[in-house]
Amino acid sequence: MEDFRFSDTVVIGVGNTILSDEGVGVHAARLLESDPRVPAGVTILDGGTLGLELIPYASDAPRILILDAMNSGKAPGTLARMTGKDLLGTTAGRSVHQLGVADLIAALFLVSSGPQEIVVLGVQPANTDWGTTLSPEVEAALVLLVDAAVAQLNLWKESPDRGLKFQPSALPRGQHSDRIVSEPCEKGSV
Repeated sequence: MEDFRFSDTVVIGVGNTILSDEGVGVHAARLLESDPRVPAGVTILDGGTLGLELIPYASDAPRILILDAMNSGKAPGTLARMTGKDLLGTTAGRSVHQLGVADLIAALFLVSSGPQEIVVLGVQPANTDWGTTLSPEVEAALVLLVDAAVAQLNLWKESPDRGLKFQPSALPRGQHSDRIVSEPCEKGSV
């Protein structure tokens, strides 16, 4: 894992690992830590249930990938992909623990020193009751989630400026009025 202060890409696995499938993002981040396909310069964080406490680790990264359990309304184990802009545009968000991820993205929108591309990859949970193991559907999807994360990271590596269309404001930190969470300009989306 790279030092987050010098990383241009941060992967954050979020969720609660004692609520079964709710912890799929953390499990995926742990697998990515030892995955040789992850490009150099990527910081991988076990964000657990920290929420806004993750701001210092992500506020200056141009690219942020969040891995999470996501209520897409589809069959358990189904992968979903959203941009940070998509998530902010929904009234309730789609994360199983809606406020943590949506609040983090909204806060990053306000405090980041430059433009950011935020992508959220998630898996539809089958079970969020007490338990430390993933349901069979989500366990089977875990490899697909890791593969999707690696594909997104490699897309960013191939085109590091893709999606970062706007320059940071000249306003002092914390007073950005022209901040956006950009949608990726991608070909062959994950």
